[in-house]
Amino acid sequence: MSKQEWDELSEAERAFMINSCEIDILPGVWGDLDEDDQARPVCDLAEVLLTLVDRGWIEVRRVAPWVSPSGQQGFQPGDLVPRDQLAKVLLDEASWEYPDGDWVGALTLVETAAGRTVTHRSPDEEPE
Repeated sequence: MSKQEWDELSEAERAFMINSCEIDILPGVWGDLDEDDQARPVCDLAEVLLTLVDRGWIEVRRVAPWVSPSGQQGFQPGDLVPRDQLAKVLLDEASWEYPDGDWVGALTLVETAAGRTVTHRSPDEEPE
């Protein structure tokens, strides 16, 4: 994707794309939304996210536990939330809030290979 195409995305779309390349949990998007988008109802933001999912740029997954080779515990993207269930899941306002304590099961945004072409410029597009 060219810089021009990135610039044509709405502020909300860019916020979701940024969070997907960071593999952030859904509530993390609030920090990247502008004030106008932060004031929008969750159902409106869910529609923006669903559009990006339908373009094949973002997957919504559940956070799963992970253990490093050294034994340190952490988190990783787990099971994909099926598209036919995603709209209903995103309408749950609790999904848009940081979990109290354990993040396992929280929604996380994951950039797809196609999404990476949106968030990263190819070497020939880099400014000189």
